[in-house]
Amino acid sequence: MKSELHLLRQRLAPSGRLRVAINLGNAMLARQAGTDGELGGLSVLLARHLAERLELPLDLLPYRAAGEVVADAGRQRWDLAFLARDPERARTIAYSAPYARIEGCYLVAADSPCHSNEQLDRPGMRIAVGRGAAYDLHLSRTLQQAQLIRAATTPGAVVLFLEQGLDAAAGIRGPLRQWAATRPGFRLLEENFMLIEQALAVPRGEDDAIVAGLDALLAELRQQDLLAQWCRELSLAELGLEVPTVQ
Repeated sequence: MKSELHLLRQRLAPSGRLRVAINLGNAMLARQAGTDGELGGLSVLLARHLAERLELPLDLLPYRAAGEVVADAGRQRWDLAFLARDPERARTIAYSAPYARIEGCYLVAADSPCHSNEQLDRPGMRIAVGRGAAYDLHLSRTLQQAQLIRAATTPGAVVLFLEQGLDAAAGIRGPLRQWAATRPGFRLLEENFMLIEQALAVPRGEDDAIVAGLDALLAELRQQDLLAQWCRELSLAELGLEVPTVQ
């Protein structure tokens, strides 16, 4: 394994530092204390562990939204990112196997007549999304009649939903559930509109050995039960995050 790690270190981070993009748009996986405060969450724990295994100094690069991370994929501004797998993103990004799965669902007003995903996909329905988020890409492909209204970030989608009186906001079940729990005038639809697979991501054009090396490190983490341990410590299972089991 030592020679494989040496090869992965050279190919993944040729500068000698591991530059990791942290997507703050996914509140289940990353957070920041204040504007310039300390970064935390599962993505940060993963980044630190990978840097330690590769014996590399770590640079954490916070981004407001996944779309901004994707936009920088071809600009050599980061070596590794944590992103949802999506076929459109796969044109510029290569993915590892998923390390976590989370649910995408709709937030609606408590008195909304909509109780299913199908009821929202009708003419005149307007749904707020975070621009470039995995569920924005998914819904852009799958919705037939509803209109997507895009906010700059995922948290901004809920603000847009409120300010413009939209029919729904699309997002991640865990953070939306927390938001609705303190606001009796809102509820979540029970069914998911997608299951979001989170993975390690590298810019497309890198050789397959990098992805294979990352998959090996993820398998090691699962075998050691570290991913599940971190999720328990961060109470992520309670928010609907699922860690794939060891095959």
